[in-house]
Amino acid sequence: MTRLLQTAPVQATRIMAVGGTRGDQVVTNDDVAGPINSSDEWIRQRTGIATRVYASQSVLELAHGAAQDVLARAGMSGAEIDAVVVSTVTHFEQTPSLAAQLTDLIGATPAPAFDISAACAGYCYGIAQADALVRAGTARHVLVVGVEKMSDYIDPTDRTISFLLGDGAGAAIVGPSSEPRIGPTVWGSDGGQASAIYQTHSWLDHRRAELGQDVPQTPHQAEEVSTMQTPTLRQQGPTVFKWVISTMPGIARRAAEAAGVDLQDIDVFIPHQANMRITDQLLKLLKLRDDVVVGRDIADTGNTSAASIPLATERLLREGQAKSGDLALQIGFGAGLVYAAQVVVLP
Repeated sequence: MTRLLQTAPVQATRIMAVGGTRGDQVVTNDDVAGPINSSDEWIRQRTGIATRVYASQSVLELAHGAAQDVLARAGMSGAEIDAVVVSTVTHFEQTPSLAAQLTDLIGATPAPAFDISAACAGYCYGIAQADALVRAGTARHVLVVGVEKMSDYIDPTDRTISFLLGDGAGAAIVGPSSEPRIGPTVWGSDGGQASAIYQTHSWLDHRRAELGQDVPQTPHQAEEVSTMQTPTLRQQGPTVFKWVISTMPGIARRAAEAAGVDLQDIDVFIPHQANMRITDQLLKLLKLRDDVVVGRDIADTGNTSAASIPLATERLLREGQAKSGDLALQIGFGAGLVYAAQVVVLP
């Protein structure tokens, strides 16, 4: 039955609930150390990771699990969702969107649904869009899902990023509020550094290799490539580290300023779970309170890209390290290069 959404613009929004699901296969450092000629000690010292999780489920199944979890926590049904936004870079098909398939699974049809590609900043991008949709009156309740099956993109012999990665999905529901509980988003991109984190085996790579020349930008004019390989991820670690440390503290400060709070007001710091060394360095530079609670889900989940911030948030709330009403600074950054940050009140 077709629903007619009748709502009006609102002044403020909130995150109503956060949920998630992780991969079901625990992978130790010893499991990944051999092919990269490394060790458990080397990985722990450089990343803070003891284990990561891979999923036997598909990326859609992961997203569905996270959506069901957050709906249950919010006490809502899929029929009450007015829009679905999914952030992912590991859904192989360009179309149909993962969001449209998820919308059907949770019973939210005919809610509008679309995917966004913002890598590790994707969840914060999704929250920004959900906030705007609700405030504009376009939707009343928006489901935001960050989901990745990074293990599908791993080259076991790669020493730049593969040993960092894990699988999972995190989700949030954004709805109207009587007072602001999602601060303005500070976000942006730097495509000039696109090569800092990238995929191997792109279509153009294959065409150049086959033809030994520049490739037309219109694929329908070129013959089929029969030797396509699965893309894998690579990163220029020192470049990414330097960019994050030199750029993200300023973005975090701007997000706090936009929300009308001081960094000393922040109760919980939830950065993208990229690397524990990055998190520790950001803490030093931001000079947050000594008692600030810090998301460190990477230690046993790994870097789950768009899923990492909601998964870290879900864990802090579930384990009682953070509580409802706490003021949290969340900041995502990654391939693109892209970034986004918001100050939010935890649900």
